[in-house]
Amino acid sequence: MNRHPLPAALLALAAILTTNGCVMPHPPAATAARPLMTWPDLTKRPHPVADATVAYGSDPLQVIDIWRPAGAGPHPVVLMVHGGCWQTEIADRRLMDWIADDLRRDGVAVWNIDYRGVDRSGGGYPGTFQDVGAAADRLARDAATYDLDTTRVVAVGHSAGGHLALWLAGRAKLPANSVLRAAAPLKIAHVVSLGGLPDLEATAATPENGCGTEIVARLTGVAGGARPDVFADTSVPRLLPIGVGQDLVNGREDRIIPYGMATDYVAEAKAAGDRAVLHTIPATGHVELIAPETPAWAETKRLIRAALAK
Repeated sequence: MNRHPLPAALLALAAILTTNGCVMPHPPAATAARPLMTWPDLTKRPHPVADATVAYGSDPLQVIDIWRPAGAGPHPVVLMVHGGCWQTEIADRRLMDWIADDLRRDGVAVWNIDYRGVDRSGGGYPGTFQDVGAAADRLARDAATYDLDTTRVVAVGHSAGGHLALWLAGRAKLPANSVLRAAAPLKIAHVVSLGGLPDLEATAATPENGCGTEIVARLTGVAGGARPDVFADTSVPRLLPIGVGQDLVNGREDRIIPYGMATDYVAEAKAAGDRAVLHTIPATGHVELIAPETPAWAETKRLIRAALAK
């Protein structure tokens, strides 16, 4: 039973992106035998349900779904961050439910966060970032209640959520004068970015990206006297090295997130001294990255298990 119907906007994602001035071409068939997945291929299947939902604020979007495995803990945790071009109208946390359920079945708890997108009151800068930070830090507060192990936390983000997952791992490097700084941010042991957009400056300069370029200013705010550099506390390359292992999983046929965004970021992270590895999945687009039955997700689970075993 689908207790939480997905936004109708998600079922027509291509149309929404086009309406917002973004371009999301229909991906070509990867092979004659296996065409690339579409959003309805994922969203029209039976919808699993989380074990609990907790609020970290008063807005309906300031919530976290908890997927807790059966049996005694403490359970290792995946902190999950959805994408959708940082816009709630395009996607919310429920887009990640199928892979969250898959991890739960495999004995890994999932802390699946939501946040106000740039198209919601209070979203943008600093609200979207503050929401993501507050949702992550709530894990430390509630870990004992749900028998979760905060010494084993892997952040996993898809698309725009890949940027936010990496940003969460780098919060200790935020400038001292940033309103986004937290006194004791949740320690993240590893990050897996699935078709992510880690470099906001590159995103704003790349019309080929499926989110478009104008969305970045809505996320970061506009430069001014008090904030001459809007990327200093929002774009992950500005925080490098973040001192956390990073795996980027990207589909070679992804037509939403240009492949060069992954290769360029990995080169930057490695040059700064971080351990960053790009895993290229052939015959794979953007949707396959969060579909449980795909080679892309199998590789992601392998990376999660390896990180949790350290």
